Amino acid sequence: MDDAGASLQATMLATGRAAREGARALRLSTPEQRSKAILAAAEAIRDSAATILAANAADFAAAKAAGLSAPMLDRMMLDEARLAAVADAVAQIAAIPDPLGAEIARWTRPNGLDIARVRTPIGVIAIIYESRPNVTADAAALCIRSGNAAILRGGSECLRSNLALHAAMVKGLAKAGLPASCIQQVRTTDRAAVGAILSGLDRHIDLIIPRGGKSLVARVQAEARAPVLGHLEGLCHVFVHAGADIARARDIVVNAKLRRVSVCGSAETLLIDRAAADRLLPPIADALIRERCEMRGDAAARAIEPTMKQASSDDWTTEHLAAILNVAVVDGVEGAAAHIAAYGSGHTDAIVTEDAAAAERFIALVDSAIVLVNASTQFADGGEFGFGAEIGIATDKLHARGPVGAEQLTTYKYVVRGTGQTRP
Repeated sequence: MDDAGASLQATMLATGRAAREGARALRLSTPEQRSKAILAAAEAIRDSAATILAANAADFAAAKAAGLSAPMLDRMMLDEARLAAVADAVAQIAAIPDPLGAEIARWTRPNGLDIARVRTPIGVIAIIYESRPNVTADAAALCIRSGNAAILRGGSECLRSNLALHAAMVKGLAKAGLPASCIQQVRTTDRAAVGAILSGLDRHIDLIIPRGGKSLVARVQAEARAPVLGHLEGLCHVFVHAGADIARARDIVVNAKLRRVSVCGSAETLLIDRAAADRLLPPIADALIRERCEMRGDAAARAIEPTMKQASSDDWTTEHLAAILNVAVVDGVEGAAAHIAAYGSGHTDAIVTEDAAAAERFIALVDSAIVLVNASTQFADGGEFGFGAEIGIATDKLHARGPVGAEQLTTYKYVVRGTGQTRP
């Protein structure tokens, strides 16, 4: 290891040690302190809007010159409205119930022991993310609310934006009497910093959360020496059942795909029930065409709507993040569930139907983090779930699943109270 590498390693290890101290301070803080820190951070974001937007403009210009894709540019862009929404989301996190110390369950044993399962912080959480600067504010606020210290490593394309937002979060901590080490932002673009985080920083990291593309998540899952809360790509599906109302189905599909194509809840595949495909597909396709959405279909879909392009085998497993929608004709709920199981990522999938039995069957068969009935997949969002914000949509099945808010960033411990009992 050369001198630069040794220096970076030493810096990252110091970050880990500081985070552990920050985690202790948050664990001992009061709910009122944590609320004060979050509200003050939201106010600091509003007060620093000009600085944050200038930093983001510089990031955006550099990223555009470097040839980043349109979806990536959209994800990283902040304007006055988006930044106001970031501040509002942070403030909303202060208003959600504080999860720490909440009793999940409590019971008394025949020997008189009183046993409670109580929510407690995880400790130090490292979040590695790309593109979206709002993650800096959301993740920091959620970690404060849940009593966890955070080490944030954003993408190099958003470094200026992330540092400006982080400065606002630190102002919030200071106003609540909490140390800056509670929320730390990695200030280097050197990729070796990611490797240092994946090493666990001498066991100072308790959980790693990757939020980004397939390659980032794959690297984290392969190399991490600390537990990982996975966030896979959003290969989301909308299944239009034979019992669907055409107008409702049309509106849901258009919104699910096109409201914002760069988010992970954007639908990538439309599944049409073969029993009513001739009736259902044409009006939906017409609406998508009017919105300039490119469709790529299988043979059955193209026979009904010949303007579609032929879908390739790769299309079914591609997160397009663009105005491109795959279309397949399937045999009822069973066929839709089979297609989702074969090609989906376990993120978010929806059925549109007026048939309650079909909806319940779809819910039972589709094993995704979020399953919707008669609603757009774009509701795959922690804010829409009432969490204030989210760190991501977890597609793993252990610890947390779906939108990861403050409650999902806690674990639990057992508190056992006795009156002198000894075990025979």
